[in-house]
Amino acid sequence: MPYIPFTDEQKHLANNVDLEQFLLRQGEKLLPSGHEKRLASDHSVTVRGNRWYDHASETGGGPVSFLQKFHGLSYPEAVKQLLNGEHVAVKIARPYGAEEKERKTFILPPASSSMRRLYAYLLKQRCIRREVVDAFVHAKLLYESTELSADGNKEYHNAVFVGCDEHGVARHAHKRGLYTLGGGYKRNATGCDPRFSFHHCGASDRLYVFEAPVDLLSFLSLYPEGWQEHSYVALCGTSKHAMLWMLEQGQNLRQVVLCLDNDEAGIKAAERLTEVLQEKGHDQVGVLLPQYKDWNDGAATRCCK
Repeated sequence: MPYIPFTDEQKHLANNVDLEQFLLRQGEKLLPSGHEKRLASDHSVTVRGNRWYDHASETGGGPVSFLQKFHGLSYPEAVKQLLNGEHVAVKIARPYGAEEKERKTFILPPASSSMRRLYAYLLKQRCIRREVVDAFVHAKLLYESTELSADGNKEYHNAVFVGCDEHGVARHAHKRGLYTLGGGYKRNATGCDPRFSFHHCGASDRLYVFEAPVDLLSFLSLYPEGWQEHSYVALCGTSKHAMLWMLEQGQNLRQVVLCLDNDEAGIKAAERLTEVLQEKGHDQVGVLLPQYKDWNDGAATRCCK
């Protein structure tokens, strides 16, 4: 491509384009992930404002470097495309870090007056054992929430999977819609700290790591004998933070078993997390794949037999 003498202002403008809005215009599907958005095509890549981060390679940058790395464009091509190359008004992201100053205090979603929908969803649709659900409900780590739509005309019910810090204070809540299977509503509550996602601490030296809370509960339903002895954590994605926090707090933990999804994204994430653990001196790391795509598929198959 011929040399294009971009001005400093043009370069600054290109690197401050709202990357989330730009990718949506390009037809990229983005998934909610707390304050960030996660690429549906690559779950290890998150986007926020004008910044991106690849959790697999632990690299990141701005819009120009994103187009260079993931779209294979040269620097001039990337800048040109970002500067309204398709004659679409350029939307500038707020200064990176501005949203941090405006972050709301974490508050648990309001509880429903009953947990009828929660039990129906987990027991009948997700095939989780009642005693497993009861254990987390009684520990106040699982409940049903009721929230109104923005216009106040519709009521939503979600399963809320709570994560607490070392003092037992709730610091994380993952919400899962109670109406649909598969790609239904899934989102972390505003203000969550990713270190404290849904987990259980046992006395043994073993930690089991999952992608989603439902997978964790499904695994316990498939292998219920003595499950309370071990430790478990759901990453609510594939980020390393909650897993590493569990290992920092649990001095008894020596073995880590990665129980992520049996698909390309899950296998890649297990490889990445294994490297992270080994770099931090954890040499007893194993990978346990579900027979089907995820652990809930296995729980559902058990129910059908």
